[in-house]
Amino acid sequence: MLLEFIAIIAAGFGMGGVALMLNFIVGKRLPGWAMPASAGVGMLAMAVWLEYSWLDRVTANYPQEVEIASTNEVRAWYRPWTYVAPQVNRLIAIDHRFDRRNPAHPDQVLTQVLLVGRWEPARQFGVVFDCAGRRRADLIDQVRFADDGSLDNAHWRVLREDDPVLRAACGR
Repeated sequence: MLLEFIAIIAAGFGMGGVALMLNFIVGKRLPGWAMPASAGVGMLAMAVWLEYSWLDRVTANYPQEVEIASTNEVRAWYRPWTYVAPQVNRLIAIDHRFDRRNPAHPDQVLTQVLLVGRWEPARQFGVVFDCAGRRRADLIDQVRFADDGSLDNAHWRVLREDDPVLRAACGR
């Protein structure tokens, strides 16, 4: 967040400097508001670019096995440009490097789910997806694996058939 703030300030100084040089070149004929307006436009443009490039910048270093299952798009009245193109502020990804299947339960897959949000710390946790039953169980405190590979004390959550996270987890 601090680096983005510094980048926005630098963009303001840069655009203000461009307006100042242009004013010098044209013999100081630009109006007095040209330099502060240019700085403001530069800062706004940098802020918008940082917002819209967030998803690409975050996912650029993900390994190939990490599949983006779902993104959250938002619109806000104080960001009127989001009504033209919504901004992505969160994502849910499946890390297939951790996929495990039990031969006793072939319709279930154990994997890692990543929750990543703009201005939020990333979270990662284990989940068992029951692909045939269209449900999931988060691997939290009281969940244990029984001797036969089934889950004890699991709270299964029923998912829609078209749930993108379920499709991403069970698709491979």
